[in-house]
Amino acid sequence: MEKIMIIGCSGQIGSELTLELRKIYGNENVFATDIKMATKDVVKSGPFQILDVMDDKRLIHFVIRNKITQIYHLAAVLSGNAEKLPMQAWDINMQSLLNILDLAREVDDLKKIFWPSSIAVFGPTTPRTMTPQLTVMEPNTVYGISKLAGERWCEYYFNRYGVDVRSIRYPGLISYKTEAGGGTTDYAVEIFYDAVKKGKYECFLKEDTNLPMMFMKDAIKATIDLMEAPASKVKIHSAYNVAGMSFNPANLAVEIKKHIPDFEISYKPDFRQPIADSWPVSIDDSVARKDWGLSYDYDIKSLTETMIKGVSEKLKTD
Repeated sequence: MEKIMIIGCSGQIGSELTLELRKIYGNENVFATDIKMATKDVVKSGPFQILDVMDDKRLIHFVIRNKITQIYHLAAVLSGNAEKLPMQAWDINMQSLLNILDLAREVDDLKKIFWPSSIAVFGPTTPRTMTPQLTVMEPNTVYGISKLAGERWCEYYFNRYGVDVRSIRYPGLISYKTEAGGGTTDYAVEIFYDAVKKGKYECFLKEDTNLPMMFMKDAIKATIDLMEAPASKVKIHSAYNVAGMSFNPANLAVEIKKHIPDFEISYKPDFRQPIADSWPVSIDDSVARKDWGLSYDYDIKSLTETMIKGVSEKLKTD
């Protein structure tokens, strides 16, 4: 029986991934952890514990005591916040990953690791349209530098020690279940909350800033599909490109106006604009499609419909 540990279960990905994994593996077999309290759904549906991934001694005791076989390590300081606290972000993002990789070397029961990378690994010298799986990678943000370094460590631990570590380069992730957490693509979450609450939104990116985006349900599906793929099909142990869809704030505003005709958007680019300008506008994900069958269910139209409905219902119950 698989025993799965989620590190960072209170975040945007973790809060939804935890619940989905509990549906598959059983509530009692998915252990949720974070340095802060999780959502009610996570706490009520299965085991939850406050745990700091930087505390390597408590971490290894938890893994051994609960006979953990898989870890999804999601804890990180995201792009926008990382620029405000560069050294702290580097320390947390790097050391936490190395703690997990070393654990996988030392604990026999621990067979598989998931760690998320990001399109932030790319930089201004990367081809920005249909960015290839293998390409120039010169990130110019702390977050991107830490993710690129993390990719190299993951591949190193696989090649040197046989650690089965798997990763996805997530694009911008969109969900109504948790609010934005300091990322450069977070306008695509904030815009829906402000559209429903206020009927208007001031965007921190320019209207024509095209970026790859992915609805959370597609991201969760891709993550689990990769982790459940036979080892023989996982050819890349740095991180796989995934694409989702590409759009800009103006495109999203047009879709929102189909549901909220009086919606207004204005633009006031901030420090996140140069970060966005260094990232791809579209991604080539053909390698992931070929290796383990990556696929998507949502486009910008179905994303908008689902987000407006979900945000509206969430605001009524909060």
